[in-house]
Amino acid sequence: MKHNTFQKHYHMMLLPGMILLIIFSVIPMVGIVLAFKDFKMGLGFTKSPWVGLENFNYLFDMRDSKTIFFNTINIAFWKIVANSVLPLIFAILLNEVRKVAFKRWVQTIVYLPHFLSWVILSGIIIDLLSLDGVVNNALQAFGMEPIMFLGSNTLFPWIIISSDVWKEFGFNAIIYLAALTGISLTLYEAAEIDGASWLQKLRHVTLPGIAPTIVLLGTLSIGNILNAGFDQIFNLYNPLVYDSGDIIDTYVYRVGIVQAQFGLATAVGLMKSVIALILIFISYRLASRFANYRIF
Repeated sequence: MKHNTFQKHYHMMLLPGMILLIIFSVIPMVGIVLAFKDFKMGLGFTKSPWVGLENFNYLFDMRDSKTIFFNTINIAFWKIVANSVLPLIFAILLNEVRKVAFKRWVQTIVYLPHFLSWVILSGIIIDLLSLDGVVNNALQAFGMEPIMFLGSNTLFPWIIISSDVWKEFGFNAIIYLAALTGISLTLYEAAEIDGASWLQKLRHVTLPGIAPTIVLLGTLSIGNILNAGFDQIFNLYNPLVYDSGDIIDTYVYRVGIVQAQFGLATAVGLMKSVIALILIFISYRLASRFANYRIF
């Protein structure tokens, strides 16, 4: 009887979240049918003509489709690599600091950008990198020509990647710091007795100790290979850098909302969702196999 009472309480706690999930995630999935229709605002959702796979055929015939998929994968891939390697290096170095007050101060400083929205951070980045911004003023002071950082197809993807790392690497480092605290100090003491150097302790104690965490985060990040960051890019890009910065999410917004091509935008979004679902399934299988990570 007591067990059933607890179960009822758990279900009641779960109910608000399930209601929100159904309203905002499950019910809107009915709109997927727009990917197979030529949606007309006047005819409505149900009476618009059915066109089958025409929107998908049109998508693959467009030159823009190859560009947006390449940009999405390119930016997302380098974000995943940078946000995996740099936080790991930072966490290892910060873990070596013995002054607790200084360690907490540094961790707090690098952690703060995570809590700022891309609307705020994009404004800061635009002010810094504009033609009359701080960076170009410094370049001109050294006799160099100003650079259109946010108008260059060569520089723009790297600005996106580096600014994302700046925002998130402090937060990502917390996971590695937590894993580092789980390594037994006796292993380091034994290594010191054997005469191991800092690099040898790093190689034979630290990295093997957090290897499951590294593998887990690496495999789970595969599912985000098509998420290049809509908020960030939408607030920073412009028509000059569409060739290198336009991703699936920004393209869907521009085609669906601005140009009112709802069927095409839904087709692009649906294809992304299907691919992402497959990648997430693969990533969880890999995480289960190599890091013994399971949700169910």
